[in-house]
Amino acid sequence: MSLRYSYVDAQPPHPGEVIRELCLEPLGLSVTAAAQALGVSRKTLSAVLNGKAGISPEMAVRLSIAFNTSSESWLTQQAQYELWHAEQHRNDLRAKKLVAA
Repeated sequence: MSLRYSYVDAQPPHPGEVIRELCLEPLGLSVTAAAQALGVSRKTLSAVLNGKAGISPEMAVRLSIAFNTSSESWLTQQAQYELWHAEQHRNDLRAKKLVAA
């Protein structure tokens, strides 16, 4: 379920989109039912699904249990999403290349 992106590729989806489209919709699960199964509040899951919160390590474990996936795949998706956004502002950063004297 893990997709690989480099910073030059198209914007990767937020993991919440992946959960909604590849996990909840095919199973016909509501947000409420999925939240109950994951052991989280509806508000917590809704924030992830709507891209307002990311996948924490604990949520990654919960998702791996619920959907028979790896925890690492969820964290990788989150990292790819965040890195892509950070790379979009690379030129705005005031970091300098360090070289040996």
